[in-house]
Amino acid sequence: MQKRTLGTSGLEVSALGLGCMGMTHAYGTPPDKGQMIALLRHAVELGVTLFDTAEVYGPFTNETLLGEALAPLRAQVIIATKFGFDIDPQTGAQRGLNSRPEHIRAVVDASLGRLRTDVIDLLYQHRVDPNVPIEEVAGTVKDLIAEGKVRHFGLSEASVATIRKAHAVQPVTTVQNEYSLWFREAEKELLPALEELGIGLVPYSPLGRGFLTGAMNASTTFEANDFRNKLPRFAAQARAANEAMVELLRDIAHRKQATPAQVALAWLLAHKPWIVPIPGTTKLSRLEENIDATRVHLAGAEVREITAAAERIEVQGARYPEELERTTGR
Repeated sequence: MQKRTLGTSGLEVSALGLGCMGMTHAYGTPPDKGQMIALLRHAVELGVTLFDTAEVYGPFTNETLLGEALAPLRAQVIIATKFGFDIDPQTGAQRGLNSRPEHIRAVVDASLGRLRTDVIDLLYQHRVDPNVPIEEVAGTVKDLIAEGKVRHFGLSEASVATIRKAHAVQPVTTVQNEYSLWFREAEKELLPALEELGIGLVPYSPLGRGFLTGAMNASTTFEANDFRNKLPRFAAQARAANEAMVELLRDIAHRKQATPAQVALAWLLAHKPWIVPIPGTTKLSRLEENIDATRVHLAGAEVREITAAAERIEVQGARYPEELERTTGR
């Protein structure tokens, strides 16, 4: 597995990380726990070092799963988790955002226990809390770093203005935003700002929540509790229109003797050396397929060709319902 450094922080990780949310959360009935432990450990064997979780995934169960699976391999991995939601500890219900300093500290202590570790390698604010100044949040994480409970600070779905304010208090190692061939908002302001500031980018949903793999179409159905049922981009009509993006990937994949998913990941990897996508999966075959994307080389002309072709496709459907989109880009 190739390695990459997230910005100028010195944090070296595998070129592809593993997004772990779907192992316990969001995409229907969670898979068998034993199988997920085996998958996580196999990922380490294949060279993956960056594992992404959050207290809200489950909630709480995702961190517990990673703690059990990775404890014997702790020295080989980088664990990233997140704070920022107010979660009822009894019911698991979300009660809005909460990044008050005392809450951050409580979440970190609880996450350390679930993850079976004495330090969190990378701690993200999951969503910006408009009721708490970002300087206060960054200052709290700075203190936690000084205390040895956290090593690096990250932000997720934050605006460039917020990133700059936080970075002035405690250097931000990486930003985690959605970025893929079919959601390219990061290119407008975020990527230039991150390059200027020396901050890495960890794209989540780099395969469009599975759509860019080519494994689904307009007739695909999801379980009732699958998060994608709520996303406008996954309405049947939108999926039918968005097949054009998958066809583009299939054409390039045929030429490169690769798969659509591998081309989609290789396109991201080719942009900047400090971009580390975190595709999620619950299947060993998909894990191995994604990792092999690091061996797919796209020349500059090929990247430009794919980008130009994608720009001629009008992706249908918003990525989030309006109420969720309002929590991003703050």
